[in-house]
Amino acid sequence: MASGGTVVLGLDPGSRCTGYGLVLEVSGQVSLIAAGTIRTERETDLGARLGLIFSGVAGLIELHGPSEAAVESVFVSANPASALKLGQARGAALAACGTRGVPVFAYEPTLVKKSLVGTGRAEKSQIAFMVGRVLGCREVMAKDASDALAVAVCHLNRKRFLKLCGAP
Repeated sequence: MASGGTVVLGLDPGSRCTGYGLVLEVSGQVSLIAAGTIRTERETDLGARLGLIFSGVAGLIELHGPSEAAVESVFVSANPASALKLGQARGAALAACGTRGVPVFAYEPTLVKKSLVGTGRAEKSQIAFMVGRVLGCREVMAKDASDALAVAVCHLNRKRFLKLCGAP
């Protein structure tokens, strides 16, 4: 954890591409630490892909030392096989956090969108735009990285809101 601030790891798990974003909040100011993706090859067997996700997230935790992680809650997919793979990828990322003692907070996709854009039905482009505005970065990043940053920012917004309300 950064001195005087909170480092949050946002995750957007996927079996082929897991987005990550690390942000630092100091005195209500949020800044970008790092963002990117952990990519796996489609041809690689699922067990190996899950291992890469686990190792990638564990490496990010070792490198940046986040105090908390935030991830979107699982959504129901029309394709059961895809939903299962997504759940397994999410599990690998969560296990990496758990084995390193990083608490994980989950948020509904509509809450993440509403937190940044003001509506739960926002488009990915709107979310990416607002992430850039909040973090003061103009660079174009992968959608998965932008989504991961959105979850991290949502988590910080939620924490500030609960603190203002006097919640424990």
